[in-house]
Amino acid sequence: MWGTGGGPDKTILLGAARTDRRRFAVTVCYLRDVRDPVYGIDARAAQLDVEYVEIREQHSFDPSVWQQLRNLVRERAIDIVHSHDYKTNLLALLLARSERIVPLATAHGWAGHTRRERLVYYPLDKRMLARFPHVVAVSGQIRAELARRGVDEQRVSIILNAIDHRSFMRRPEQREAARCGVALDRDDEVFAAVGRFEREKRYDVLLEAFARVARERPRATLLLAGDGSLRAELETHAARLGIARRCRFIGHRPETVSVYCAADLFVQSSDNEGAPNAVLEAMALETPVVATDVGGTSELVADGVHALLVPRRDPGALARAVSLTLADPQATGRRVAAARQRVVHELSFDARMAALESIYERLMQQRNAGDQKAGVLGWA
Repeated sequence: MWGTGGGPDKTILLGAARTDRRRFAVTVCYLRDVRDPVYGIDARAAQLDVEYVEIREQHSFDPSVWQQLRNLVRERAIDIVHSHDYKTNLLALLLARSERIVPLATAHGWAGHTRRERLVYYPLDKRMLARFPHVVAVSGQIRAELARRGVDEQRVSIILNAIDHRSFMRRPEQREAARCGVALDRDDEVFAAVGRFEREKRYDVLLEAFARVARERPRATLLLAGDGSLRAELETHAARLGIARRCRFIGHRPETVSVYCAADLFVQSSDNEGAPNAVLEAMALETPVVATDVGGTSELVADGVHALLVPRRDPGALARAVSLTLADPQATGRRVAAARQRVVHELSFDARMAALESIYERLMQQRNAGDQKAGVLGWA
């Protein structure tokens, strides 16, 4: 694992914190590359008070990792190894051969930006997932993709990503402080985007859409929270479009609540998504959502009910949806209220954990463990 983590890491850590500790002893394990200068998962795990272990690797194919993992499984009497990406999926399958554990995988999607991931790792990962006794897919689209690759649909459960709606709750007094924190004026019209600056997020499309909106709205400001390999390229693109002064690149934010509270609108411009946590956070914090209709986004929100959805790679459509959101505050308010209710009642973390814990129990029953307390290793 590199960096400070993204949406899946929030799900992993909060899931461990919310698991019923009377029934499941969860250890969160991360493979940490020692070359990474900005790794931050450990700090987030400490804040949530989860049982956390990291195994340090000198490089991506460090063989010493294997024995450390076997020792961890034995020392902690692990019953289920719950993996979350192609590397840990492989290791979970190997552990199932050498130790008496049950492997479980969550498929978050395959939105990597490197050629090797697209052409080698992701196809291999889908083949590996066919060997798991059970797989959790975070959207129906991911489940359909697994079925196309030979995974038995009977062994795939859809559990949409969820959010802790109690922690993500907008308070009126937050807006002014959030805007002051990023040097925004009270009357600026603020559009926010949150995510990695990588190709699949298509921030180039977002910048082109914003340039169209900015011509008609002199107080429009674009707030970009995140970082990645394309940051310099995007800054150059903003300058080329003549909007550099109205775009704020504020870097990665471990806590994003202030970003949504500062914003009048959240915009997602992605080409591909699993079940985007950024959309869930905007819904919970009552920030209007305009998003591309990709991946599992339409499973989180219904167009015209909770958000406005547009085709991908269409800056004109994105700009029109943004303008419509601002021009009709009554309709926007109804969508915002409906989105908040959806995360409270249907996409809450409590509901997600109940569904996941039922899978843990079923896997243990299949292993004839009865009602014993299960040891779970969740890792990435």
